[in-house]
Amino acid sequence: MTGRLRVGVLGATGSWHTRRLLAALDARGHETLAIPATRLQSEVDEHGDVHVLGPEGVSLDELDLLLIRGLPRGSLEQVIFRVDALHVLAAHGVRCVNGPRALERTVDKSWASAALAGAGVPMPPTIVCERYDGAMQAFDRLGGDVVVKPLFGAMGNGIVRIEDRDLAHRVFRALELERTVYYVQRTIAPVGRRDLRVLVVAGEIAGAMERVTDSWRANIARGARPRPVALSEGERSLALASAAALEADIAGVDLLVAPDGETVVLEVNGIPGWQALQSICAADLTARVAGACEALVMA
Repeated sequence: MTGRLRVGVLGATGSWHTRRLLAALDARGHETLAIPATRLQSEVDEHGDVHVLGPEGVSLDELDLLLIRGLPRGSLEQVIFRVDALHVLAAHGVRCVNGPRALERTVDKSWASAALAGAGVPMPPTIVCERYDGAMQAFDRLGGDVVVKPLFGAMGNGIVRIEDRDLAHRVFRALELERTVYYVQRTIAPVGRRDLRVLVVAGEIAGAMERVTDSWRANIARGARPRPVALSEGERSLALASAAALEADIAGVDLLVAPDGETVVLEVNGIPGWQALQSICAADLTARVAGACEALVMA
């Protein structure tokens, strides 16, 4: 395929990433469309054909490329419907980045952990269960110092570190009332560790940063500061292997390096942000992403 592409960007239409991606794609001569993630509509016509529409009935089936920049929180039905619509578009030949299969894997920490472990990617010891008794046993088995994370979530929201059994009892009982799934992970080197975020774009390292903070939780959204970092060959290989294991064309891979040099993967984000990384990176990361996505379609 050559020439002008029809490209949609799905997500918050006024966000930093959406605006920059649309500008980069416009500059490359493509026809672009901003699509709010909550405005999708699926239809089965009188011929039995399935179509996905955007705002004002615009057909999305004819897109060449769809960049997913946001799948907002909602009810289980809403979230499933949005991903279902991406599956329909993919079946119509629309190149989704990332594709629905990769998004399903990366948004679900339990599935992502299983896929990464199955690919031989080192991770902190992790136990996932549904019952309070199982969570308390997990706390003991993992050494009495654990991090509890929501199965779905990002930017450090809802993450709790527990070092005390009485606190574990109170937290797990509270979560029991919410009918939650317990995702319990051993705390790795709370002091002296390095927390890295690596942006992987189409099988290559586009950039990396160390997230510097005095807290055990290193999220830019929670006050961590970005700092340039030169990755070791092992760190580069680990980031690339993680993205490949989850079939993600674009991925934000979180690496944790313990003081003894042991490196594990904490998480792989299938809709990664790069605004903080851009602040310390000379290269235009948005242009890099836009160009890589274009190449996936035009190759």
